[in-house]
Amino acid sequence: MSSMFSKPRPGGERPPQSPLAECNVAILGCRGAGKSALTVKFLTKRFISEYDPNLEDTYASEELVDQQPVLLKVMDTADQDGPGNCERYLRWASAFLVVYSIDDRKSFEGCQRYLEVLALHARGCQRRCPVLLLGNKLDMEQYRQVPAAEGTSLASRFRCLFYEVSACQDFAGVQHVFHEAVREVWRQAEQSLPIRPLFITEEHHCPPVATPVALPTHHGLASCTFNTLSTVNYKEIPSVAQAKLVTVKSSRAQSKRKAPTLTLLKGFKIF
Repeated sequence: MSSMFSKPRPGGERPPQSPLAECNVAILGCRGAGKSALTVKFLTKRFISEYDPNLEDTYASEELVDQQPVLLKVMDTADQDGPGNCERYLRWASAFLVVYSIDDRKSFEGCQRYLEVLALHARGCQRRCPVLLLGNKLDMEQYRQVPAAEGTSLASRFRCLFYEVSACQDFAGVQHVFHEAVREVWRQAEQSLPIRPLFITEEHHCPPVATPVALPTHHGLASCTFNTLSTVNYKEIPSVAQAKLVTVKSSRAQSKRKAPTLTLLKGFKIF
């Protein structure tokens, strides 16, 4: 089942000729790490304290990332005991947020298994999706069991970004992480674009033998000769049109966006 968190749009539906670019983000981690809390915080700016740990759903929200509109879809996964039945999100997601709680070392150890699964999948399909490692519950600093240095080390080992956030208190930090996942997807797409080939055309006939040109002698210096060749003109072959994540700018007044409406979250208690 999929739920949609969308902002009101003036003037009815979006024209079919300007669809939103899409980005799929899967949130992975052990039970109790705060995956659902992060999801709802990002989508509604609210914090949840009670939720159904067996609930898995996909939500969507229209976002503006670096002045570019994007439809961000978020899968809040609910694995029972670590990675299991991974195909459902490995083939779907464009980026992954792997979450642990800084006050729970077991959740941190569970993150390593998720990162290993993602690394193995990337090698198998030869497609690397951005991965961000998140230490959640920064508001529980007094009960910290996982130093930030260990999170940094683990992220460096698997070549992913690392952040510490608080789903309870910090909306700006949570929003930044989700938007950064979108940026990483865009960067990855730009890096994977093929280099456009070049071809050479000669505008002037090139003689079979270079013609030596002698320079005059000045102040007793020995004369020297240079071989001259005809010049060539380099032109690019027109590249084949490729899909881009950049879309036409929306005419919506972004400065007066209304708060999103929570349409479906079974088992959540909203504050």
